[in-house]
Amino acid sequence: MIETVYTLCFMMLILALLLSSIRLLKGPSLPDRVVALELMASLTVGLVVLYSVAYDEPKFIDVAIVLALTSFLAAVGFSAFLEKRGMRDDD
Repeated sequence: MIETVYTLCFMMLILALLLSSIRLLKGPSLPDRVVALELMASLTVGLVVLYSVAYDEPKFIDVAIVLALTSFLAAVGFSAFLEKRGMRDDD
């Protein structure tokens, strides 16, 4: 029974990752693409944690933590870039 739940969760996360990659490619604006990229990073963290729990590999939790921290720093960097880009006088 639990294997079915794990499989269903894997499929839902992969479907969400696929849909967010479509938004990343088709996004009408740069902020939409940044949000899609951050969503993909969060879903990837979820996949790593789910794999760690499903296959009893606690070492992968550390990988998920590092990925989440890196994703957070990237989000801060992207938001600073977008804020500076929005303040230009030549628009």
